[in-house]
Amino acid sequence: MGVIILASQLRPETLRALIEEFVTRDGTRYGHREATLEEMVGAVEVQLKSGEVVIVFDDESESCTMMGRGEWVIRERARERLAEGE
Repeated sequence: MGVIILASQLRPETLRALIEEFVTRDGTRYGHREATLEEMVGAVEVQLKSGEVVIVFDDESESCTMMGRGEWVIRERARERLAEGE
């Protein structure tokens, strides 16, 4: 099950490291031009503050990631349906 972690629950340096790891992953794209690390981090910070993006701790993999709030809702509903079918 994924648990949302509020950005305010993390120390600033931990949050920064998590965001940097997220934006520098292979496959992460930021439009037609190359964005700087600061621009990418800033964009994610804005999305976290607005609630568009959430930090999720996955207790199965014991890891954190970020995803769109809508994607998290869809995944959690799918997990619930699978659990009901077991």
